[in-house]
Amino acid sequence: MQQASVIGLDFGTNSVRALLVDAAGGGELATAVEVYAHGKEGVILSDDPNLARQHPADYLTGMTSVIRAVLEAAAKEHRGFDAAQVAGIGVAATASTPLPVDRQGKALAMTRRFERNPAAMAWLWKDHTAIAEADKITALAEKHRPHYLAACGGAYSSEWFFSKILHCLNTSPEVFDAAVSWVELSDWIPAVLTGTAAPGKMRAGICAAGHKAMFNAEWGGYPDADFLRRLDPKMAALRGRLPAEAHDISESAGRLTEEWAARTGLTPGIPVAIGGVDGHLGSVGAGIRPGVLVKTLGTSGCDMLVIPGDQPCPSIPGICGIVKGSILPGYHGLEAGQSAVGDILNWFVNYIRPHGAEGGHASLEAEAAQLRPGASGLLALDWNNGNRCVLADPRLSGLLVGQSLYTTPAEIYRALAEAIAFGALTIIRRFEDYGAKVRSVVASGGISEKSPFMLQLLADVLGRSLRLSRCAQTSALGAAVAAATASGLYRDVPAAQRAMTGVKPQVFRPDRRAQSVYRQLYALYAQLHDAFGTRDGDTSLHDVMKKLLELRARQRGEA
Repeated sequence: MQQASVIGLDFGTNSVRALLVDAAGGGELATAVEVYAHGKEGVILSDDPNLARQHPADYLTGMTSVIRAVLEAAAKEHRGFDAAQVAGIGVAATASTPLPVDRQGKALAMTRRFERNPAAMAWLWKDHTAIAEADKITALAEKHRPHYLAACGGAYSSEWFFSKILHCLNTSPEVFDAAVSWVELSDWIPAVLTGTAAPGKMRAGICAAGHKAMFNAEWGGYPDADFLRRLDPKMAALRGRLPAEAHDISESAGRLTEEWAARTGLTPGIPVAIGGVDGHLGSVGAGIRPGVLVKTLGTSGCDMLVIPGDQPCPSIPGICGIVKGSILPGYHGLEAGQSAVGDILNWFVNYIRPHGAEGGHASLEAEAAQLRPGASGLLALDWNNGNRCVLADPRLSGLLVGQSLYTTPAEIYRALAEAIAFGALTIIRRFEDYGAKVRSVVASGGISEKSPFMLQLLADVLGRSLRLSRCAQTSALGAAVAAATASGLYRDVPAAQRAMTGVKPQVFRPDRRAQSVYRQLYALYAQLHDAFGTRDGDTSLHDVMKKLLELRARQRGEA
């Protein structure tokens, strides 16, 4: 243990990162990141705004590069370090990001026939081309398998596994027919590293299978063949080529092959942990435990809770699922989130470009931080990429209310940030309405590291103190925790967490005056939320603009 180290790999939306840490205390030895080569910042786009794909070759070349980089950096910076000290590898990845594979488990996009076909690539988590298929799956489950929906928040998402596969069948049947099976990215990487990528050999992780593909041991694994046959007979045939079991992150997917040891400089035969969803492993890296909500703030947002597995766990409509064994082994894992967080702010900065080519987040945030809550008279909805929770509806869009001829870019930026915080509060309220209590919040992710403004705003809106994960790369650290457990360095994941994770000393506490204003603004947000997002909301919005103007006048000292 004194010298053992582990590597956590994090396959994110735009890049892959490797984090090399000492297994004894979680201290960072080296880190490296590489942006995927294909597409715009690693994402392959098209004229269809719902399409988002990635080329699987980028995962493998990027992974090779970052592993070699951290080993080289550690050897230079830490006397006595040797690659032979690396005891295991863990993998975190976006989800649902499925890709079609052939009989050997090779991605179809890495074959000459399909190398330029987007349907043969990895369908990134934020690909929403399968909206119609998600609706079909939801309608079928409502009629014939309501218990499927009870476990995934009441609706199946266009972001998830079977929606995307069915859309491929409907729109690119040549790709579907060529695929022997479909694999989640978080499962494919460990399988490639261990030589178990062929369908029938691969070990699936419960994180992605349970939350994105309706896998549940109580009903025999994935949705039954009769259910899938009602979608299409070819979907039923596919089920027989999917794994029969799903495993948690404390287990091993296999051992590193000679080939990948040679490619990376690692020792052949070291364990590779079962892969997990990046948001799940991010919460592990942030020290998740009962009562602690881990909020990951990145391009999108993830909200994670756990409940001990021996306690009853309610069905909660509108969240992304409740799966036993996900997130933290032995616990019920509860996942929710927002489809866009950083993406909303990036849209405003990069597409609207309010300060021209030279403008950016830093200047807008600095100006926005000087504004008093409610002083702009603006209110926004955080649905620029649809609503993941609690409405589970991708066919919703962003909204900004209250503009005047004098509205400034900084005021809009702050209103967008406030909308993100209001969406986060809506999720917490849904958790607590169904008995899942949130005692404290730990923030992680890129925005958490870069934006004290956003963390303070969240504390004010949520009415709770926020602390920040000690490690900036929590998903990679969570993967490293999984690696340390699967390698036998710790008896279980919580033991590894206690040794390897922690929070920073700074605490963001709610400002009472700001909190009072945000309670008023949130009431108006909730009114917009229900009017535009539900069928039974109050459709009269007559008073919203007037109340915003009244609040603006008070906050500016004009009333």
